[in-house]
Amino acid sequence: MSSSVAYLVMALGCLIGVAGVVIAVVAVSRSRSRSAPRPPAPGDPFRDRDADALRGDPRTLRPGDIVEIRQVPYTVRGSVHLVEGGWSWAEHLLDDAGGVRRWISVETDPDLELVLWTAEPSATVTPGAPTLDVAGRRYTWDESGQARYTATEGTGLDPRGTMRYYDYQAPGGARLSFEAYGEAGWEVALGEKLHRAEVMIYPQSGPGQVG
Repeated sequence: MSSSVAYLVMALGCLIGVAGVVIAVVAVSRSRSRSAPRPPAPGDPFRDRDADALRGDPRTLRPGDIVEIRQVPYTVRGSVHLVEGGWSWAEHLLDDAGGVRRWISVETDPDLELVLWTAEPSATVTPGAPTLDVAGRRYTWDESGQARYTATEGTGLDPRGTMRYYDYQAPGGARLSFEAYGEAGWEVALGEKLHRAEVMIYPQSGPGQVG
């Protein structure tokens, strides 16, 4: 009887020892997996980093920055950042020395696209039709939807909310946009697609500041 008990004790001790080794291996494996650095997110292999370095990166625009467009300098008065699903873009309110206000939209889809917008408060057209004729051009519907936005001071908008939009295009890069923030009515704007070389950015904000 005593030999059987001794055998059972010995077997139990072996099982406990094996279990301890297994737990230790699992713990070390988890520790390594937690401490292993994550690989960096893949960047855009076609991004023109030389142009960003020489002319400034439009993706980092913030209030206070100076933007020179076709040799006309503007100050960024405020910014609106919009998100719709997995897609995001920004619109920045510009003000020149004469008090003329325009907007520049910055979008990566997947290539960088810059559009300079001019408000058309006297326009009487409304969105929804497949084509619209405005100022002698025929625009074709491109896309529409609703996005969530956050806005800085200087835009005249609530700090956050929703925005509905309709976008139209015409040959040659001309754009027509309808936007409605919150419960407001439609605002109409005509846009011109910009070449990257037509835009120069002079950042005024210090690093780490959020516009």
